[in-house]
Amino acid sequence: MLTFPQSSLTPRPLIVVTATAMEMRAAFSDKATSIPEEGEHLRLEIEHAGHVILLVTGIGPVNASMALGHLLGGLNKPLGVLNLGVAGAFDGNELPLGQAVLVREEIWPEYGLVTDDGVDPQGLGLALGKIDGRPVWDRIFLDPGRQAQRLGLALPNMPQAVSLTVSGVTGTAQRAAFLRLRYGAAMENMEGFALAWACARWQLPFLEVRTISNLVGSRKPKHWDLRAALARLGEVAKNILPGSKRA
Repeated sequence: MLTFPQSSLTPRPLIVVTATAMEMRAAFSDKATSIPEEGEHLRLEIEHAGHVILLVTGIGPVNASMALGHLLGGLNKPLGVLNLGVAGAFDGNELPLGQAVLVREEIWPEYGLVTDDGVDPQGLGLALGKIDGRPVWDRIFLDPGRQAQRLGLALPNMPQAVSLTVSGVTGTAQRAAFLRLRYGAAMENMEGFALAWACARWQLPFLEVRTISNLVGSRKPKHWDLRAALARLGEVAKNILPGSKRA
């Protein structure tokens, strides 16, 4: 793992997070000679964007929160976090394979009391914590435009949508239909809520961009195009972070 000292003269770095080295490699294919592996990070100097830390967390909310929390604990206050990755879409007509999307709300559908009718986020009577004095149960509202402005990033023209963060990928059409109906989400991912919550606790800007790799609930090859999603992720990264060189 590459680490570096902090001082009053060190510019505040932007942290770019992906779950896998595959996603990071796609996002920075023309910008770095090496990419960190899961659980590791490295530093880049990005032209017009300044110092950037690439963090690959590993898959899932536990890995995401652990890796980002560990990194944040060793840094002076960074600029914020940009999360890049792939996701599944609940409706392939609404969000086709390869589509890039800005996440405007993250939901954790697995937090709370499990009942016959589903998960009641307030069933335990204990919130995850508070943002601006208000309790957070299973939802974090994001404002991509404002977050991009705070981060000093270009915001490509793309749709905004609500995303669910799950520990286990939805593998059946029945489960997909239930989640879609209950939460009104357009996408499913495995890290977004954990990263958004960590940033909220550290009072850091957070921007999440996903590209669609599959149809949620289907394992049929025709409903998957990971290659197109990764290629689009690279295009998005170029638009947000133009031009880079290895630090």
